[in-house]
Amino acid sequence: MKVSAFSYIRNGIQFDYPFLQSLQSILPIVDEFVMVVGDSTDGTREAIEALNSGKIVIIDSVWDMNLRKGGKLFAQQSNLGLNAVTGDWVIHVQADEVIHENDIWKLREYIVKNSKDSRVEALLFPFLNFRGDYDHIHTGRKAHRFEIRAFKFNKLIRSYKDSQGFRKYSSQKSYENGEAGEKLKVVKIDVPIYHYNYVRPPKQMKIKSEFFSRFWDDDNTLKRKFEGVEEFEYNEVDQLKIFSGTHPQSMLDTIKKKDWEFHYDPSKANISLRHRILNEIENLTGWRVGEFKNYKLIK
Repeated sequence: MKVSAFSYIRNGIQFDYPFLQSLQSILPIVDEFVMVVGDSTDGTREAIEALNSGKIVIIDSVWDMNLRKGGKLFAQQSNLGLNAVTGDWVIHVQADEVIHENDIWKLREYIVKNSKDSRVEALLFPFLNFRGDYDHIHTGRKAHRFEIRAFKFNKLIRSYKDSQGFRKYSSQKSYENGEAGEKLKVVKIDVPIYHYNYVRPPKQMKIKSEFFSRFWDDDNTLKRKFEGVEEFEYNEVDQLKIFSGTHPQSMLDTIKKKDWEFHYDPSKANISLRHRILNEIENLTGWRVGEFKNYKLIK
């Protein structure tokens, strides 16, 4: 059985992505890692080459900055990687997602265990969404709790929307025509994704957020959101909780270099009364009312 992985990145150094840690966290259990590298100007491609791994396959790409609506560019870049993999199973990690060394071989065991079960199409991973610093995780309704990050290779599986997850389509044409596709049948596993999407110095986070918001927002919306803003406000969130676990070993040097302070202030929460009530229900029962699920869980 051959296992492939893939990801995509552009100017990862400039925007402070842990893309090397992400890539290296997967390498031990895969036979190949396809990395789609956009037209970078900051040494990102060279940094990947410097890892000097025979497992890494680099696919060069050019970002079409006209693909702004709904984050379509990211699905396109994801699909470039998916088109190039050759494995029986495929693992996808985004450039700010890392798997702990204590969990990586457990993931391999889950792949082997489910390979011969025809009911299972994919594996569902829990997410630890860090925000503000490395000690807080976003746990409110606006944070996704689970996503598909590994699946049996099928040429009809494509990135869904902005590459948040994956679905199966009847044909490439149906995918291109914007059809909804079919949710994959999944087994939930206890291998968390350490997601460092909102952990940067506040000024750098503002720059990163403004740049990537252009792939969803028009110019007028961008101006309203960012004009006059110097730093990203991490407290404008629905709910954060303290993280008490350990980080992947590969992230420790990055964590030691943190040079900003974040103090969580729940009074600044950007949350409606309805969502406050729903968050309390979830905190008490573990049930997220009306949660969007881009998968079919096998009972």
